[in-house]
Amino acid sequence: MSRIGQQPIDVPGGVNVQIGATQAEIKGPKGTLQVPLHPLTQVVQEGESLSVTVEDPEDRHHKSIWGLTRALLANAVQGVTAGFEKYLVVVGVGYRADMKGKNLDINVGFSHPVTVEAPQGIEFSVDAPPSEIENSQALVKISGADKELVGRTAANIRNIRPPEPYKGKGIRYSGEYVRRKAGKAAVA
Repeated sequence: MSRIGQQPIDVPGGVNVQIGATQAEIKGPKGTLQVPLHPLTQVVQEGESLSVTVEDPEDRHHKSIWGLTRALLANAVQGVTAGFEKYLVVVGVGYRADMKGKNLDINVGFSHPVTVEAPQGIEFSVDAPPSEIENSQALVKISGADKELVGRTAANIRNIRPPEPYKGKGIRYSGEYVRRKAGKAAVA
């Protein structure tokens, strides 16, 4: 049996769940999300909780689909109630991140600023940088209801200029450890 798949999902008040044949629609204060349902799974709503079952709980493939479906539903319920956030830190002398309307404008050493358009359901905000990181210029907050979309958007922004190992310049996740390398050794 899948340890994750057999756990029930608590549905808080204010969240409406509609289960169809191929997808579940979850509505809440932060928006609406659709979760695709695999044909091997059955989702049942019992009062204030959801439970996921599969045809053969001992089959390896069924167990993986079971846990995946339960995790996707739990993330959707959490997303429409509290939402998800990711933080990126812009590090480097002269590097900047600014808001231009709903879009994010990033200057990270290229000849032109890079403009990142916010996908549907994603919001950006730029705050003061954390003081514990040397040469940090901005803290970018990415928030939204869809966990996968928040993570993918954060990864796309980080890939504009990933942190380099010599000076640590670039865009990194908040709390990410960047392994540093020594530069060239001076000739004695």
